Order: sequence, then C-alpha cells, then structure tokens
Amino acid sequence: MSGNQDAVPVPEPRVARFEQLAFGMFIHWGLYSQLGQGEWIQRTRRIPKEEYARLQTTFRADTFDARAIARTARRAGMGYITLTARHHDGFSLYDTRGLNRFDAVHSPAGRDLVAEFVEACRAEGILPVLYHTTLDWSREEYASDFGAYLDYLYKSVELLCTHYGPIGGLWFDGNWDRPNDDWRLDELYGMIRRLQPEALIVNNTGLGHRGELGHPEIDSVTYEQGRPKPMNRAGMKKYVAAEMCETMNDHWGIGSRDFMYKSLPHLIESLCACRKAGANYLLNVGPTAGGSIPKMQEAMLELMGDWLELNGRAIYDGRPSAVEGEGGDFALEGKDGKLYLFIHRLKIRGDSNVTVNGGGAGEKRFTGLHRPVSSIRWLDSGDLLEFQHEPSSGELRVVATGFPYGVNLVVRIAEVE
Repeated sequence: MSGNQDAVPVPEPRVARFEQLAFGMFIHWGLYSQLGQGEWIQRTRRIPKEEYARLQTTFRADTFDARAIARTARRAGMGYITLTARHHDGFSLYDTRGLNRFDAVHSPAGRDLVAEFVEACRAEGILPVLYHTTLDWSREEYASDFGAYLDYLYKSVELLCTHYGPIGGLWFDGNWDRPNDDWRLDELYGMIRRLQPEALIVNNTGLGHRGELGHPEIDSVTYEQGRPKPMNRAGMKKYVAAEMCETMNDHWGIGSRDFMYKSLPHLIESLCACRKAGANYLLNVGPTAGGSIPKMQEAMLELMGDWLELNGRAIYDGRPSAVEGEGGDFALEGKDGKLYLFIHRLKIRGDSNVTVNGGGAGEKRFTGLHRPVSSIRWLDSGDLLEFQHEPSSGELRVVATGFPYGVNLVVRIAEVE
C-alpha cells in the first residue's frame, strides 16, 4: 500500500468533539424501572405484552428532574448524556405524535420527557444523545411484516430529528437481533445526515461483536461491558471513534436488589483504560421508577468528578501515545508537547503504625520517548519527581513517590514537559 493508503484519516469535527468529551452518562429508564429487575424484565419473566403494557398506567415520572440529572453529569466531569428515548419494550419517552399511544405523553406523566432532557442538557452545557432501539417487542409487524416495521422505525427516528433542535447523536441498539436482514440503513442514516448533519451515528454491535465496524456512516464503534482495544485506523476511508459502555452493577435498568456494584477504583481504571485506547467511557445509571438517580450511583458519580478535578487535563486532552509503560502503566500525548504518565498500584507512605500495604512506589520505566524532558511532576500536587532519561534509546525512568497519608488516587498521573 502507498503512504496515502496507510494514512490515518482526519476525524470529522463532530467526531473530534466527541472524543474530547471523553466521559458520558448512559441512562436506562422506562416502564421496566417500576419493576426494579432490569430493563429486560419483560422477556426474562415472560410477561405477556398486554400485562406489561399496563405499566404505562402507573408511569408518573414524578421524581424525574432532567436539569438535576444534567447537573449531576456535569459535576461528574461528563460532557454528554445518552438517554433511552425508546428501549426494546417499545415505550417512548418522547411524544410519538400519532404513531402510537405507547409513550410518556399518554401516561400519567403526561409530558414529553425527551424534550425536558434535551432542554436541560443544553442549559447545563451537556451534549444530548438519544438512544433508540431498533428491535421492538411491542410491534406485531416486527415479526410479521418487517418492511412495515422499518417504515415505523424510520418515522420514529425522524420525529427525534425534527422536533428537538440540534441533538448530539443517535445511539441505536438491536440490529444484532436480526443480523441477516436488510435494515435499510442507507435510508435511515441518510435521513439523519440530512436533518441532523452534526449528530453522531452509533449502532451498538453487542456483547459478542465488540469493536466491529459496521455501516460506513457509523461514527463510533461500541464496546459493551468490555474494555476497548486500540484501533488501527491506517488506511480507513473515514476516522471512526470508539466508546465503551458499562453498568455500575449488573443491570442497565434499575435492579432494586442488585448489590453487585463495581468499586470506585474499577470505574476510575475503566475510564483510564478507555483513554489509553483512545475511546470514550459511557457509564450507566438506572434511575428509580420515578426517574431519580439512586443515591449510591449519584455518590459514585460525585467521586468520579472529584478525581477528574485533579486529573481531567490528562483525560480530556490525552491521546494514545507510542510511549509505553510496564504492567498496567501507560502514557498519553497531551497538548503543547506534554506527555502524561498513568501509574497504577502506588501505595500510601507514612508512619508504620497507621499505614498498611506499603510499597508500590519506586522506579517506573517507560520506553519510546525520544524527545528531551525538562521536568516531571505529579498532576494532582505539582510535586517534582526525579527521573533519568536517555533520548537516544527512548528509555525514561521515573521515581514515583507513594501517596502521602490521607491520599490514594487509584491511578496517579505525572505530567512530563
């Protein structure tokens, strides 16, 4: 292949802006939230369609405060939110405007909740993205007349593209249910490009096909519940981003008895692992039946925000680097020639009477850094670090000091100048 064929394409501005956001909130909320057993409860419990549909009569959204949720996302350091405008059960949080009556407007909530969400995101400087199922358990024609169903799907997405002003993206999910059928994606995506030219187009490839490229109009590949791998974009016709989506426990929709929460260190390390691969991290919340974020999840988001207040520059600005660390350590390229070293497994240093599990500090080795280095300092404290560097070989050795007593950042970042 020629040099031009091996070149990495320049990302479209919408994709470049998306990568800069780095961290987003996923919201799974709908009728299923009233049952508190996850978003697939209709299928897992084999609830008859007519019985499940009666949940619409008790859907009140009485604690749903879109502005408060957008503020929570901003407090967490998130730049965008992806909301389930319609999930697989077919119930829409938006006004379907005559396409059906299975929506929030025709429930006791009596409101267009997507309109509230989009308005709140804009007010808080958050990019609104709309999740929309492509499969639908509520529509008979999904199984009996797929062409008619695709017409319905097209009209549904067209509503989102025409009644809510500029939106950040459409995040589809469900094509994996009928992998061998023609979903008429040229038509669907062409309509989005015409009506929402700045909107990202994402279509989740599911658990079994993480990171797979799809239709040429797709702007980002997906990694559902799995850490991403670096993408080789050399020779691609178009620059495609990557995004990992992950739950805080084991369910996307609220699981009232799901106590299997991931740890805060796991979430921090997942965010860092995503950025190592040049991917975004989309972290899910499952609101209550009324629409508020559970306290545990809100607390985790606040702590993520605290961590990003100290380290956000490296997360938002950092891009994958040829400089490599050892073990889990790695580097990201920053702006103005800076380099960020991500160092794991440091321990607390302090008096032996109160400090346990000491160690982890000491010399850390990185390779592939051939440009001169003038200083290295911790991003969180500004403390300078000792180092040895051989530009000719590219080897850098940094003496990483342990955390002072009272501090443990899980992953500590050093800024190289």
